[in-house]
Amino acid sequence: MTTAESCTGGWLAQQITSLAGSSDWFDCSFVTYSNSSKHKLLGVNLASLSEHGAVSEPVAIEMARGALDRADAQVAISVTGIAGPDGGTANKPVGTVWIAWIVPEKQPVARCFHFKGDRESIRLASVTAAFEGLRKLIAG
Repeated sequence: MTTAESCTGGWLAQQITSLAGSSDWFDCSFVTYSNSSKHKLLGVNLASLSEHGAVSEPVAIEMARGALDRADAQVAISVTGIAGPDGGTANKPVGTVWIAWIVPEKQPVARCFHFKGDRESIRLASVTAAFEGLRKLIAG
């Protein structure tokens, strides 16, 4: 497994590595907060970032795919969003988060969430949704 994180800042990886034995199945995490790092480290297309913005379905999928291509993993989760308190717009208010999942033998899945609360609660909700989404995809 691998993760590509923006607004969660490594929180997914921290939760994964808190589990004893995770070294058997967790390879690495990419914390790519800036657009530049998303492009350089994960290969996110500059046109996607320019046209759709970092908080978008195409970028979330490209982040997950980029992490998967660069890691020794079969499963990837990416998270990109606006945790606030600033940075929101009318079209993408604070709390807008895109999460993407790639699991074996399935097409990438991405979902947009609109979480409420302060920065910390939005980040926690993102982590929870990322793991819950993975659980649902694996369960079928």
